[in-house]
Amino acid sequence: MKIIETENISKSFGKVQALTNINLHIDKGELFGLIGPDGAGKSTLFNILVTLLNPDSGTAIIHGYDLIRDYKQIRKIIGYLPGQFSLYKDLSCIENLEFFATLYGESIEKNYALIRPIWEQLKPFKDRSAANLSGGMKQKLALCCALIHRPRILILDEPTTGVDPISRREFWEILQSLNKEDITVLVSTSYMDEASLCSRIGLIQNGKLLNINTPEQILSEFKGYLYAVHTREIHQLLLSLKDQPFIDNAYASGQQVNIVLNNASDVELLEKHLAYSAITYTSVQPIKANTEDCFIQLMKVNQENT
Repeated sequence: MKIIETENISKSFGKVQALTNINLHIDKGELFGLIGPDGAGKSTLFNILVTLLNPDSGTAIIHGYDLIRDYKQIRKIIGYLPGQFSLYKDLSCIENLEFFATLYGESIEKNYALIRPIWEQLKPFKDRSAANLSGGMKQKLALCCALIHRPRILILDEPTTGVDPISRREFWEILQSLNKEDITVLVSTSYMDEASLCSRIGLIQNGKLLNINTPEQILSEFKGYLYAVHTREIHQLLLSLKDQPFIDNAYASGQQVNIVLNNASDVELLEKHLAYSAITYTSVQPIKANTEDCFIQLMKVNQENT
């Protein structure tokens, strides 16, 4: 069952085209990840889906409701975590939770079973003001408030940005458990490593969806032979590789340069080029492509086709 369906959703702000013909179908119970860098259009799309923005063109059906005509009904069945912390900082944790429960005409007791695993971690701080919580605890409180009315759809805009690694992992464990509660989750992130935690992902750049598939399928579609060169002379290496015919792409990745070769035998040409360029390096190793590598390749193809 399709719980979210968009057709050719587009949105611009003045001369800036934020979204272009977004076609997205999300199944009931999915944990769907929208993956892309800052400015890719993730927040704009989410603001449209939660009825805070109207698209310039296109249509969307949310759980059977029309995005424009039935916006009041849609708001009742959606839980939303915006990119910026938006709870009342002067209220305590329990006061925030009580406020949002009342706002939806619910009680904490009615849906306590749903939020219990998260609230148990917050209980020791229930009387502390939201402003004085750590980043991870703020997001867990916001998640409790978004779930207190047991929404059909939970939409989270980059919920783990600025959160420590342990809290990030805990937060994703919570999201993965929500499918048991018959809640569809749509989450955006700029952390490529979080893509593998979703059932399906959409890769978005410059307001365009580059690919939608399972993480495994996207990885399997990577083309070429990927090698990592470990060197301190990253900038010099990238300059020396420019316009080399045996290389499809080269880019910095942490403390290494990832190089996509056209053919497996081209590694010999690469090693000869490194020697000729007098680049100091410690190793040249074949590596498996990750989501970031696939995203960069899709961006390159999209730019070439534009």
